[in-house]
Amino acid sequence: MVEAVLQTPSDRGNPSTMGTSRNAQKKRKSGGESSVCSRTTFNNEALLAAALERAKELQASLSPEFPSIVKHMLPSHVTGGFWLGFPKKFCDLYLPKVDTLIALEDESREIYQTKYLAEKMGLSGGWRGFSIAHNLLELDVLVFHLIQPHKFKVYIVRSQKPDEVDGALGLLKLDKCKKPKNELDMESIAGAIQGSDPENRRVMLVSNSTQTELLEQKSEEISLEEATNGIRLAEFDLRFEEVTGIENFNIMINRWVLDSMFTEHRRAKYYELCRSQRCFLHKNLLPGLNFDMVAGMIKKTIDIAEAIEVSKITIPVDHLVTWNKILKGLEFLGMNVRFLRTRLDKLMKLALKLKRYKDARLERLQAKEELEAIEEIASEVKKTIKKLDEEIAMQESPEKVEAMFEELANAPW
Repeated sequence: MVEAVLQTPSDRGNPSTMGTSRNAQKKRKSGGESSVCSRTTFNNEALLAAALERAKELQASLSPEFPSIVKHMLPSHVTGGFWLGFPKKFCDLYLPKVDTLIALEDESREIYQTKYLAEKMGLSGGWRGFSIAHNLLELDVLVFHLIQPHKFKVYIVRSQKPDEVDGALGLLKLDKCKKPKNELDMESIAGAIQGSDPENRRVMLVSNSTQTELLEQKSEEISLEEATNGIRLAEFDLRFEEVTGIENFNIMINRWVLDSMFTEHRRAKYYELCRSQRCFLHKNLLPGLNFDMVAGMIKKTIDIAEAIEVSKITIPVDHLVTWNKILKGLEFLGMNVRFLRTRLDKLMKLALKLKRYKDARLERLQAKEELEAIEEIASEVKKTIKKLDEEIAMQESPEKVEAMFEELANAPW
């Protein structure tokens, strides 16, 4: 039972209802509270039923390729704790298994980041901001359309204004509208305004004016497939054993098909790599990675594999070392690239052999040049020694020179 007492737009605008409201006040004063509570509960249930019906109609208009759920707002969703839980089955099938950020995109394409708690199966941090920003009230109904693994498109169906056309439903049905772009159904507007007070008339006219603007923007709208870059949700997960060829090979993550993020050449090359290992190389990636990260890792794997294939023995070893470091990082995140690293290790050993051979030849050449320089110096030294030997041979012996010195010193004057 809904405890809050809500006042519908018709209660504000209908004179007979206003009279009933005054009678209700008299009954409260005379002890008639139970009748008012009963009528309020009935009104709330009627509002919720109408909002749910319109939400289900909106949900039926969504692309069936992406899962969706309908949630009506309870007090805990829009006041106090601001906690929004999802059904366990939906979480098990479609949502991450670890805590992560999930984006909520409203009908104006504004993005709100929220924290998804996998164990508690609901949104916590960030949900309060989304609720307050959109003035969500108890009994409002929201349609959550999971257009990406970490992104909901959120459509809001207001329970407090059942006579208005919800903006979300108007957006989804623009392509079904048979009227000219600027033409409004004046009879329906007149019928909606009849019997309402000035405030209600202003709200309804604004609503229909908004509908006109939406019709004028029809040509600028993009399809859901364009908004998600062609990414789609498969009916079932694909095992590599079921892949018979490139024709039924899809690059998938949690049933989301990412083929549109790859060129045909890259997709074919990735198929060859996966076939060589008889498995999807990205099968064991860490959970919580977004599409761009997954696609980037796969593309980097393909690029390195192709670079290895066309590499020559003359490639700098530093390039091989860099590729190996990148593959080591990808392997840490769960990519099956061990076979590429093994190939790189063998190539590096061969490349190092060639490098050592070239280095040895260069060192030998340098040593030979040094030896030649030394030999040239030695030759000059030998020449000097020979010259000195010849000079020494021409001189008197030291003993004879000494004797001659003494004889001359002692000779008479």
